[in-house]
Amino acid sequence: MLGLDDGPAGSPVLLPALAAYARQVAVEVGVPADAVGYEVSDTATAYLGLTERSGAHPSRDLMLVWDERMGWSIAVETVPGEPPFAICHLGRDAVPAPAAVAEFAAAVVAGRHTDRVGPVQPPTNRATLTQQMIAVCVKVR
Repeated sequence: MLGLDDGPAGSPVLLPALAAYARQVAVEVGVPADAVGYEVSDTATAYLGLTERSGAHPSRDLMLVWDERMGWSIAVETVPGEPPFAICHLGRDAVPAPAAVAEFAAAVVAGRHTDRVGPVQPPTNRATLTQQMIAVCVKVR
C-alpha cells in the first residue's frame, strides 16, 4: 500500500491534490460539484456521479470512480449490501488528463468503449502520485 504521510515531516498533501484533480475531471465530464466525492484513507479514491445511464444497464445510475490502484472506471451504482461492479476500466495511467477521462466516460456511456482493462501501474509512493495530480491540474489551467 502507498504511504499515508507523503509530505515534509509527514504532512498529508495527497488530499488537496486529489480534490483538485477530481474537480478538474468533474468539470471536463460535466459533473456538478455536489456529485463529486474523494477521500484518502488506506486507499485514495474519488467518485463522480454521472447523470447518464448505460444501454446495458438502463435502470441503474452510473458512477465514474478512481482509486490509486485501478485508476478510472465506470461502475454501476448499487444498493447498500450489493457489491459494486465496474463495467469498464480506463487503464494505462493512474492519473490521465481530465480530457482523456471525459472522452473515456462519453465513449462508455455511448457503448463505444467496453473493454475491461486491468489495474494501472500505480506510482511507487503517494508523493509521486501527488506530483502527477498537481502536474495534470497545472496543465489544465
